[in-house]
Amino acid sequence: MPQLQIVPFGPAHAGAFCDLNLDWIEEFFAVEELDRRHLYFPRESFIDSGGAILMAQIGRSIIGCCGLLKHDEGVYEVSKMAVRRDYQGRGIGAELLREIIAHARAIGARRLEIISSTRLEPALRLYRQMGFFEVPLASDAYARGNIALALDLAEES
Repeated sequence: MPQLQIVPFGPAHAGAFCDLNLDWIEEFFAVEELDRRHLYFPRESFIDSGGAILMAQIGRSIIGCCGLLKHDEGVYEVSKMAVRRDYQGRGIGAELLREIIAHARAIGARRLEIISSTRLEPALRLYRQMGFFEVPLASDAYARGNIALALDLAEES
């Protein structure tokens, strides 16, 4: 069986990035305007502004993704993390998150932030296991966002 690979986003990944995220957003919430901007224009939203997108693949199948949005100098948001339903519960989300944290460190991030929802309990558990802690929610970027978490990378170094 082919092994899991975490690869940088390329143009061929745009459809999978969009589909993976629409799957979970439509299951739990409504797709918002900010979602559309990020999902339909991932290179412009994430990469061109100084962030990144990583894709998880097994063989030729794309099974997950995770984005890193640059907000300010040294401050990034972990966004649009998704794992295909038939691969959930296998540690792929944890591997994506580890890799996005490592990438953030490599590009000089001091702090990572996440806007999430308390409805996404498995995701929140994963974030906390990786060292993220709850902070006051200071953004209304998403109607569904009712919890914010952060990870201070400078303190970990």
